[in-house]
Amino acid sequence: MMKKEKSSYIIQTVIHALDLLEQFHGDVVELGVTELSKRLDLHKNNVFRLLATLESHNYIEQNRSTGSYRLGLKNLELGQTMIRQMGLLRQAKPVLETLTAHCHETSYVALLQDAHIIYLDAVESDLPVRVVPRVGARLPAYCTAAGKVHLAAMAAEELVQHLPASELERCTPHTIVNREELQRQLLQVVAQGYAIDDEELDVGVRCISAPIRDYTKRVVGALSISGPVMRFTAERIAGELVPLVRTGAAEVSARLGYS
Repeated sequence: MMKKEKSSYIIQTVIHALDLLEQFHGDVVELGVTELSKRLDLHKNNVFRLLATLESHNYIEQNRSTGSYRLGLKNLELGQTMIRQMGLLRQAKPVLETLTAHCHETSYVALLQDAHIIYLDAVESDLPVRVVPRVGARLPAYCTAAGKVHLAAMAAEELVQHLPASELERCTPHTIVNREELQRQLLQVVAQGYAIDDEELDVGVRCISAPIRDYTKRVVGALSISGPVMRFTAERIAGELVPLVRTGAAEVSARLGYS
C-alpha cells in the first residue's frame, strides 16, 4: 500500500480557522464578519460559524460594543506556554546530559498540564537494562515523582483542581490512591525538597525528582532520574541520586533566574 501524502490528510475547515486567526496581526486589533469574509474569500455564514467555534474555546472574543471580533486570551496562554517550555528545554538539556553522564541513568525534564505530567525531553541511560523515555506522554501526576513535585507546591484549593475528581486509579500495587496519604507525602516532599516514585507508576521502576523554579519562584518544571529498582537502592538514592537531582534542578532554576 502506498503511503499517502500529508496533504491528503489536511482538513479544509481547520485551514480556514487558522487563516482567520492569522488575519489578526500587526496593528489589526478587531475585524468584523464582513471584512473577514472579504479577506478569506468565504461566505459570511461560514465565517460566522468559524468565529462561533473559535469563540467557544476562547481563541476569539467579540467586542460587544462594536460587534467586531478580536483574539481571545487562549492565544496568549498558548504563546506563554510555548515560551516557557522552550526556555525550560533549552536550559535543562545540558544539565540532563551531565546527570546521565554522572549516574548512567535516564534523566528527564517534565512539567504539569492539568492533572498530568508531561516529559518534555530526556537523556537515556547507556546501560543494557534501563528505563525507556516517554517523551510527550501524559502520565498521572499523583503517581509520578515529577507530578508530586508540582502538586506539593500547590495550595489546597489549587491541588483539588489538579487531581482526578473521581477515585485515584491504581496503576500498580504500590500506587497511593488514598488522598489523605497522598497529602501527607506531599507535605514530606515540601520538607525534604524532592519526591520519589517508588514503583507507583511502573512495577520495577523508581524515580527521584526535584522542582525547577523560575525568577518568580514558581515551580515551572521538574528534573527527574529514573531506573530499575535493582540499581535504585535506598542507599544509592540517599547518597548519590538525591544530591544529583537536587543540584541539577537548582542549576536549571538558576539558569531561569531563580535565586
